Amino acid sequence: MAKTQLGARVDEDVAELAKKRAADLGLSVGDYLARLVQDDTSGLRARAVDAAARFLAEHQAIFDSAEDAQRTETARGAHAA
Repeated sequence: MAKTQLGARVDEDVAELAKKRAADLGLSVGDYLARLVQDDTSGLRARAVDAAARFLAEHQAIFDSAEDAQRTETARGAHAA
């Protein structure tokens, strides 16, 4: 497939994040950005976010219970000191 060069200005911190993530994945920055665009336009990203939201909604009570237990344990430890 033929490639074309794009130019974009981004904040330095965004550029560093892109470089680090691309390196983590073993990709060039260009290939990493291409993957992001393909995921976004294919709907993959939206489906993943929707699935995560459904998971959290279905299991929120478990997370809340765990957080409450942790707060209680932390409060007990603070009173013991």
